[in-house]
Amino acid sequence: MKLRLAVLLLAAAVPAAAQTINPPAQVLAGTTAQQGLLPVHVDRRIGRILLALPAPDRDGVSGRYLYVTGLETGLGSAPIGLDRGLAGGSRILVFRRVGRRVVAEIENPRFRASTGTAIEQRGVRESFAYSTIWMGEVAAEQPDGGFMVDVAGFLARDDMNIVQALRGAGGEFRFVPELSVADPNAVRVFPENIELAARLTFTATAPTAEVNNISPVNGNLGFVVRHSLMRLPELGYRARRFDPRAGAFGTQVVDFAQPLGQPIVYELANRFRLERLEPNALRSRVRRPIAFYIDTAAPEPIRTALFEGASWWRAAFEAAGFIDAFRVEYLPEGVDPMDARYNVVRWVNRATRGWSYGQAIDDPRTGEIVRGQVLLGSLRVRQDMLIFEGLVGAGETGRGGPNDPVQAALARIRQLAAHEVGHALGLAHNFAASIAGRYSVMDYPAPRVTLVNGEPSLADAYGVGLGRWDQFAISWLYGADSDAEGDARMTAALAEGLRFVGDNEARAVGAAHPQGSLWDDGADPVAELRRMMEVRRVVVSRFGPRALYPGEPVSNLRRKFVPIWLLHRYQIEAAAKLIGGVDFSYSRNGDGQEAARVVIPDRQRAALDALLDTMSADALTVPQSLLPYLSAGWSGNPDRQETIEIFRTAGGNVFDPLVASETAAQQTLNSLLAPDRLNRLEAQHAADGGQMAPAAMIDAILDRALGLDQALRGRVATATILAVARVQRDPALSPTIALALSERLARLARTLQAGRDDWSRGLGRLLGDNVALTAALTAPGRTPQIPPGMPIGAGEDDWLG
Repeated sequence: MKLRLAVLLLAAAVPAAAQTINPPAQVLAGTTAQQGLLPVHVDRRIGRILLALPAPDRDGVSGRYLYVTGLETGLGSAPIGLDRGLAGGSRILVFRRVGRRVVAEIENPRFRASTGTAIEQRGVRESFAYSTIWMGEVAAEQPDGGFMVDVAGFLARDDMNIVQALRGAGGEFRFVPELSVADPNAVRVFPENIELAARLTFTATAPTAEVNNISPVNGNLGFVVRHSLMRLPELGYRARRFDPRAGAFGTQVVDFAQPLGQPIVYELANRFRLERLEPNALRSRVRRPIAFYIDTAAPEPIRTALFEGASWWRAAFEAAGFIDAFRVEYLPEGVDPMDARYNVVRWVNRATRGWSYGQAIDDPRTGEIVRGQVLLGSLRVRQDMLIFEGLVGAGETGRGGPNDPVQAALARIRQLAAHEVGHALGLAHNFAASIAGRYSVMDYPAPRVTLVNGEPSLADAYGVGLGRWDQFAISWLYGADSDAEGDARMTAALAEGLRFVGDNEARAVGAAHPQGSLWDDGADPVAELRRMMEVRRVVVSRFGPRALYPGEPVSNLRRKFVPIWLLHRYQIEAAAKLIGGVDFSYSRNGDGQEAARVVIPDRQRAALDALLDTMSADALTVPQSLLPYLSAGWSGNPDRQETIEIFRTAGGNVFDPLVASETAAQQTLNSLLAPDRLNRLEAQHAADGGQMAPAAMIDAILDRALGLDQALRGRVATATILAVARVQRDPALSPTIALALSERLARLARTLQAGRDDWSRGLGRLLGDNVALTAALTAPGRTPQIPPGMPIGAGEDDWLG
């Protein structure tokens, strides 16, 4: 009796909806069906989105799918990202039935036993965690064992971690479930994929200025997030091992089935599947060509330039033995650019300029790319135009000649399209290409500005077509049918002298590789820096109202002046990499490449001399004739793009030339005083007394700053001495260098305190007062803020490059 009563009480405590599963006919009332990868039944009136899943296997698994989320609508902020079209990484999604619950799990294919027995594979699989991202209720059961589940709750989650992306530059936002909903109007079902979407809301009580510059309601942001379920690629794809010398992207795996003596951690190169119709022919058509579609949201003539630049890759595939294997088309009207079946070059608008991206959606089990997409920021070309107007004058615009800013900007767009499509094809950056004469579109190219008859020329601003490295990279990644054949092609490329330098060895200001730099040019970084300084001298002397269009506000000169004044900024970084530089390769044992070599002393000293010349009075003095124009007023609303890009003024619109001087000097100081660079100098000097010691370089920097004339000395020398004090306290600096610098600064403090002018004595007292010095080094605004330069007209990231 007691047991029966307990059962009755328990049954009463369980909700009725959980005790029985409704029949399909009742559940499907009011829905419309779409057939494809899975049947989907949509109830637009109530908002239900029912997936019809097949009967589960003995483990409860009802299907595995490639799962990708992305942003159908973006934030429009360059610093934060969250762009229209941005995709998250690909994952293997499993729907599993457990009783009346449906579990959405993300599998962990990185850890595997690729050639092991079923028991070995299971042992690896069960050794590592999976992720459960959602649970729902079975809504109806089918006679064949299949069932239905309403995935509206699955869609209305912050799967892209937008909260985390907003944190910092955006503010402390939170996801608001009550203002978020799956969109039944957005369901699209196709044979290979299902496209679903949700409208998500995020709020913050204290959003940043970056977000408030964009959002129509302060502290309230809405996004449409796309969810794509894709059929897993069919069997037959032949994976290729990643090679660190080849400049490709890879998918890392940990394979416990590898024999002893072989590494268990390796990478699989990312690439599209290209299957020859004639496997044994040197040249063959393919089963499924790679097609990229140009987003027609891009206006003309930019749209045509994107088409032309992306089409450059066709020649590389032809040379690799593939006939008509790569093509470019315009996105047909009515086609959803986020449809997972299409590789799309998208045009993205933001409130301020930012990076462009090439992304690849790959199968995490094999590295096979199943979808490529490119996001191109629309303001990048506007920045190029601004630079070119400052270089040659706005009057050249539209004239059609070699100095026409429009023509130069379109040349850059072609190169940018090729660069980002290269990422989507699986290629990484190669920052050695500029050293060897533009031999890859996967470098970041600086506009090559020359002097013709004493005047700047853009006739050779950018290259045309792919370079030799690009052709090799496609040949290695796609043309080689095996790892052995790829090794043979690599050996030939090394014999030809092709070099590769990737992101890790190029991006950091203290990076060591003398051939890896961004936005540089020329075979000799020192010679190119000196050449660029002469170009800069000429361009700065000519700068003024000629950079403006008729009727354009003169105040715009402040923004156009910044990239002209800092025209040499990236060549400074390139030359600095010779100091403490080490030339090394991504070698493999037995491949014949030379061991790492330290840059010889004479080259390092030549680089230092050229860099110190960028801190001369001539290089740091803004022409007096420019100052009246740079102080022109503006009475309208502020433009955030301009606000973040101009030099700090002396109050209101009044231009402060000493801030420009200080900022230019800081660019050089940042490169020379990078802790990693100083640490390498110490190690190199210890191994070879003929190499420059860190103390010798720092003395040369201080001597240059303290030797400036009185007009510049106070500001530039102060910035220099504080920069030395700042690096002395940097925890990344070698402790022995830090101790030596402490003593050097103490001696300098005593010398300055004995000086005859107030500035010297004041700075000397500051250096001798540890509390005051700490406050000065950490005070916001004390260090000159260098206006953002990147991107100046090339792509990143990276592949979320």
